[in-house]
Amino acid sequence: MSNPKLPIVDLQVLEDLSPEGSGFLRLRRHRLRIRREDGSESRAFVYDSVHRPALDAVVVVAHFLRDGRRMVYLRSAIRPPAAMRPLDCRPLPEAPTLGSLWELPAGLVEPDECRLGALGLTRSAARELEEEIGIALAPEAMRPLGPATFPSAGVIGERHHFFEAEVDPEVRRTPGEDGSALEEAATIVELELAEALEMLRSGAIEDGKTEIALRRFVERHGR
Repeated sequence: MSNPKLPIVDLQVLEDLSPEGSGFLRLRRHRLRIRREDGSESRAFVYDSVHRPALDAVVVVAHFLRDGRRMVYLRSAIRPPAAMRPLDCRPLPEAPTLGSLWELPAGLVEPDECRLGALGLTRSAARELEEEIGIALAPEAMRPLGPATFPSAGVIGERHHFFEAEVDPEVRRTPGEDGSALEEAATIVELELAEALEMLRSGAIEDGKTEIALRRFVERHGR
């Protein structure tokens, strides 16, 4: 069983425009002190973190049965921070596909969705499923898949909210996408769940949120 072909990314840095002010990601720098339960305090320290208006994200396991086999959808995603890992920070050699990852459908919860609480999360999950895979479902079809997690709590307060949804592959259409260059011409694959799990074990799937969601799905439904 061979893995689906992951696109090789040729990411060209045309100019370094690192902003000193605000942008989509906002650097936050605070002077902090930790007050402990016993009343003692730490020394003051400066801590940098990152924030953005759309902070949290949803992750969706879209699945269906084919000839008795459970299938899931994965989509290739280009991640510039991964592709641009400095050479002197790489303890091990990287693959030619560095920066291109297999991921489950996922995306940011918009501020207006965030204000709706749990309903907003299911609406966000349904929207991302259509944008990234091309399958339209009602928000009520999204089933929560365990509690939210912090993917990088030392840098950003983002939470990942996990869902699963059974889909009909026959109604899949061209994904709407979000209009960004990063989502153009992505590769979408239908994989047997067992194959996706083998890709996790071999390292062919490197995305953390995808691993969490798939393993939770297996815990709930089996293989």
